[in-house]
Amino acid sequence: MSLPVLVVLVVFGIALSVAAVHFTGGTTTATLAGADQALARFAEDFPDERPGTVRLTADNHTAFLDLGPQRCGIVQSIGDCFLTRIVTPHDILALAREGNAVSLRLSDFTWKGGSFVFADEAGALAVAAALQGHDRIRKAA
Repeated sequence: MSLPVLVVLVVFGIALSVAAVHFTGGTTTATLAGADQALARFAEDFPDERPGTVRLTADNHTAFLDLGPQRCGIVQSIGDCFLTRIVTPHDILALAREGNAVSLRLSDFTWKGGSFVFADEAGALAVAAALQGHDRIRKAA
């Protein structure tokens, strides 16, 4: 087989594989339908926890669940699945709040955190307060 024919076959095979993944839903991002779905998904991984208030981000890709003093449950969409975590101040490397956005960086190498935008500033303040307490929150300039 000649080299040009082999190159064409390889490129076509890769393109076909990428198209198959895309059209079978491999490139979709899951969203949370609401607080009830976030609670149900969190309960699958942490059945002994009793979450309180649920705060969804504006894009419905992440939910923060109140678990009591300085503990927060997180349900976040990763591709078409959901990641769940319990986060405490010990896990946090950096936390900043600016308006209705919270930036969170964690020490966990499997999930480093991210930037989360809420529908209002009250949601962002509540999540930041649950993770570090009112006196340790750095408001971004």
